[in-house]
Order: sequence, then structure tokens, then C-alpha cells
Amino acid sequence: MTDDAGVLVRRQGPVGRLTLDRPGALNALTAGMIHTLLRTLEGWADDPAVTAVVVDGAGPKGLCAGGDVRFLVDDARDPASRGRAGAAMLAEEYRLDALVARYPKPYVALMDGVVMGGGVGISAHGSVRVVTERTVLAMPEVTIGYVPDVGGTWLLSHTPGELGTHVALTSARLGAAEAIACGLADRQVPSDRLPELIDALVAGGEPAGVVDALAVDPGPAPLVADRDWIDTCFAADTVPEILAALRQSDEPGARKAADALDRAAPLALTMTLRALRSAGTETLEEALAAEYVTSRCSMRWPDFPEGVRALLVDRDGAPRWSPATLDGVTGEVVERFLAGALDTDPELGL
Repeated sequence: MTDDAGVLVRRQGPVGRLTLDRPGALNALTAGMIHTLLRTLEGWADDPAVTAVVVDGAGPKGLCAGGDVRFLVDDARDPASRGRAGAAMLAEEYRLDALVARYPKPYVALMDGVVMGGGVGISAHGSVRVVTERTVLAMPEVTIGYVPDVGGTWLLSHTPGELGTHVALTSARLGAAEAIACGLADRQVPSDRLPELIDALVAGGEPAGVVDALAVDPGPAPLVADRDWIDTCFAADTVPEILAALRQSDEPGARKAADALDRAAPLALTMTLRALRSAGTETLEEALAAEYVTSRCSMRWPDFPEGVRALLVDRDGAPRWSPATLDGVTGEVVERFLAGALDTDPELGL
């Protein structure tokens, strides 16, 4: 067993185990953790002694709350780096997500507790995705002036109807049943039976069969019950049109969704919707390449450090967005935003 840069790496019988080990930070991914995960998975892919991989998180609170956004903010502000180290971290993370999606062996992700941002990337692209009664899954990037990445735009663009658009623009938090209904997970297993699941895999059990034997009915998914108004209101291709439809709706959930959009960064909402509409007809690799552009631009735009300050540092909940309103998101603003992807940044290399 080794603890390499915040990841516990070990072999248990035929199973390769990867445990994110920063419980005090909700196992948020650092550059070192991403590198360890990628290199370990690459090695196990060709190792005949490893027949399956299990990924989970240390501590009782969750698999992973996302990436190290404070590092990205600090690096973008560093005049010597201008965000290049952050771009290198993101490029390696997206290569990791692509590898998870095409992994040649069963990749079992235990999505217990909080699963957000980068945590979605290392789990929802897997082949056997297990949620529990404690799962809280979200892509809340627009609340900090960022755009969903790690293949999140591709995942959310392939949900039934407009559920993914709703999830991305409102930063909705999904429980187990909703995650399964959105195609982001496969089966629910009680959290207290996860050790039993791992023991069965170590004993040589076939992963999908082991999970099926322990799975329980997740029950109804509240989000699915709202499909009518969600599909209607989120069908438009501009954020102002979506917001207008939500405000005109008599549904209480629509009014809550409108309030959520009002709190999010107007530019991030605009770029997120554009990315979702494009990702629906792209491959995962194409979507990741597009996300690599918008993520670098987000790092270098004022909204991202301001969102991190307001929600994660000072926690005053009062970000000052630039532009402050959707009306201010002009074509010229979008062009200036997209100029944040520098030719000197590392290549993505998918």
C-alpha cells in the first residue's frame, strides 16, 4: 500500500484499489492526485493480474468535492505562470477522465456522499457506477463563475430531455435516484454494504453481478416528475429565453430554478449553455477539448476568483459578477472571454 500525493494505492487480490485520501478537503483533487490516478490506471490497464479497479473516497462525507479551485485561482494570478500550471493540471485531469471512459477493465466507482465537479469526472465516466442513500451529486460550476468540465457537458447533454440543462444551469443537487435517472450512475447500494461489495470483488466476483446482488430500488426521482416543465422551460438556446420561461411558469420548482439562475454568473451561464448544446453532437473527446478552452478562459476571467472568494473563502454569498447581468453578455464580451485560452498553454493531448 502506498499513499502517493493524497491517493491510497494498493492491490487486493485481483482488484486495484484507489482511495482519494484528503478527507479534510472532501477529497478534492490536486495536481499530484490527478497524476497518481492517471499513471496508476495506465499501468493497471496492461497488468493481467488486475481484473478490476475500485475507486472510492476516504472519510464519511464523500468521494470527491471537485478540483483544487484555489490553486487554479492563485496560479492564474501568478504573473510568472499566468495560469499555465493550472492549464497543465486540467489537461492531465481531462486525459484521466477520457481514460476512465474507455478503460479496458471494469471500473467500479463508489459514489458515496458528495460527488461534485472533478469527482463526477472520475466516477460518472466509469463502467460500474454505484450510488448510495448518501449520494449528493452536482456540477455547481456556474455558482463560482466557472463552466462545467471533466466531460460534464457531454454527460449532461446526454440526459433525458432537458434534465442536464437544468442540472448545469441551476447547480441542482441530485440524490441517488436522480443520478441514475440522468444516466450518471447505474445502481444504488446501501452505504453500510459497500465493504461487503468490495470483499466480494476481492474474492473474484464479477463486478456488475456483485453490484446487482446488493442493489436496492432507489425509489422515485423527483426531478423526473418535473420533466414536463423542465423540458419546456429549458428547451431554448439562450439563457434569457430560459429565464423568461421559468418566470412565466406557475410551477414552484420553476420559480426556484429562476432564482438559481439569478444567483449564478451570467457569463458562465451563457458559455455553459453553448457548451451543452454543442456537446450533444460531439464525442466525449471533442467535448473535453472544447471544455479545455472554456476552462482556461474561465480561470483568467474575473468571475472565477470572485466566485471562489464569495462562496469558498469569505463565504459572504455576494459575488460581484462581470458582467453583472445577462444583458451585459454581449458578443464582444464573449470574444474577450475566449481570448483567455493562450497559445502558450500545454497541449491537451487526448
